Amino acid sequence: MSKPVKELIVADYKKRFEDIEDALLIDIRGVNANDNNKIRNSLRQKDIRITIVKNTLAKMAFAGSSLEPLSPAMVGPSALAFGGNSVVEVARELVDWAKKTAHMELKAAVLDGEFFEGEAGVKRLSELPTKEEAHGIIVQIALSPGSNVVGAALAPGSNILGIIKEIQERLEDGKTISKAS
Repeated sequence: MSKPVKELIVADYKKRFEDIEDALLIDIRGVNANDNNKIRNSLRQKDIRITIVKNTLAKMAFAGSSLEPLSPAMVGPSALAFGGNSVVEVARELVDWAKKTAHMELKAAVLDGEFFEGEAGVKRLSELPTKEEAHGIIVQIALSPGSNVVGAALAPGSNILGIIKEIQERLEDGKTISKAS
């Protein structure tokens, strides 16, 4: 491949992946065409894309970007998976597909500059909460003391209401109420 062609490909990679901060690196060599189409169509519905990259040229394009930590894992056939709501969602989808597809290899991932190496790293990433899930957990933690205070404030009143209701039911049934000692 001539130097001008390589420069064009590097420029294309830079332009195409300039807004991508987090991504996964996979190897889909050996996945048959039908499975490949199923995977890509399923992921496309979730706005997740897979792009085959040339390692040396991608390393050059990713230099100085948030995808640079993927460079050590760019050995052998590589495809970049990105998109969706977060890279955690991408990791979850690809871990599921890797279970169904014998030849898919999970090579690495990067999230906020942190490198997740190999299949174990990608699986660990898939177990993290997405940004929306993390926000929900934080809101739940922030609201939990308040709900505990409200519950504690209402508990004595509800206990008294329960006792009064029990007395009322016993009196309506004609039962006597004995004095507690």
